Amino acid sequence: MACEPGALVGELWRILAPESWPVPLETLPQGTVLVGGAVRDALLGRLLPRPDLDLVVQGDAVELARNLARRLGAAVVVLDQERSIARLVLQGWTIDLARCLGANLHDDLLRRDYSANAIALPLQGVEPTGALLDPSGGMKDLAAGRLRAISEANLLDDPLRLLRGMRLACELDFELEPISLGWIRRHHARLRDVAGERVLAELERLAAAPQGAAGLELTVACGLLESWGGASARGELMDSSPGIGTALADLDLAAAASRGLSPEETARALPLARLAAVLDGEALEQLRASRKRQQSVQRLRHWWERIQGTQGDPGALPEPEQLRLHRQLEADLPALALLVDPAWARQALVRWRNQRDPLFHPRPPIDGATLQAWLQLKPGRELGQLLEHLTRERAFGRLPAQVDGDDGESLTEARRWLSEGDVPRHG
Repeated sequence: MACEPGALVGELWRILAPESWPVPLETLPQGTVLVGGAVRDALLGRLLPRPDLDLVVQGDAVELARNLARRLGAAVVVLDQERSIARLVLQGWTIDLARCLGANLHDDLLRRDYSANAIALPLQGVEPTGALLDPSGGMKDLAAGRLRAISEANLLDDPLRLLRGMRLACELDFELEPISLGWIRRHHARLRDVAGERVLAELERLAAAPQGAAGLELTVACGLLESWGGASARGELMDSSPGIGTALADLDLAAAASRGLSPEETARALPLARLAAVLDGEALEQLRASRKRQQSVQRLRHWWERIQGTQGDPGALPEPEQLRLHRQLEADLPALALLVDPAWARQALVRWRNQRDPLFHPRPPIDGATLQAWLQLKPGRELGQLLEHLTRERAFGRLPAQVDGDDGESLTEARRWLSEGDVPRHG
């Protein structure tokens, strides 16, 4: 249920249901307020069952967090010792505690990034009291569907806020207020000053948002990714020639539906494909992405660009390349399906979901130990080449599809390959 701006604090209290929080209100000091996303989302009627809670307290928030952790059996992480910010993790909840900055709460709220995040709900005891605190006019901006930065200086106080604005606008389906967008464009290069892990976390959330494709297009157009190869990505997006960047606008829920992706497949594939549209593996390495994430993106970009010459039909590639494609993208084929011909994608996904499909999950029909035993082969290049040959024969239907079937045909083909090949036998 949406809580319209101006609604009674009691209604907001009901929606937030603080009695369900793992931190009892009576354990919090007087003057504690709830700020940020939980208040914003409750007002918009989009509160999650376990929202992240941001609490501003008077005094030392780090010491308070440690005391609460001991009392409640929570894990505690100090996020910023100097600013006195700590995080509690308890029963699947995340609770951030921060010391009030400035002379008072009014000043603290005016130091925040966007007006939508600068609305505070006082938490006094176990009953709602007082009124919402909204010194920056966040309630009006929520009603207008507008994301507005409180000030230019606030954005530069933590340059990650430049990218966060893009992400919030997409998640909330809000319009970025023109002056705020101008500040983001003007200071885009400052994002380079932010730790790569923090930038990547925002990018991945942006890529996962329903409107993430449009958000990433705007992010690239504003130059926010230029420090990580965004200049080349920007050129691709503006170029009318075929390329990985030109597909970004089509990476939406409609594309996933047209290709028959399930909701679970879409949730994994769409962010990956969008991320690959704007950054390569080298850029992700600079952003401290995991090695697995770097490889997934780089392989997806490689095959995406490779099939441009086949009019989006991977089935037109030579057999050895098809085999490499399915081996390298075995876990991420739905992401490729978003980029290719829908008819091929629908058929391919049916086969990919079958874990025993010999092309989409390539495996040799017979294991190396059996070949060594029956054919007196030794480990080495010859054995590897033979296994690759048998895998391809199985993948394209020239050998039985079942790995655990009769080995007779596979052994016969192995003997034929050895007798007709130029590689000398061992043993």
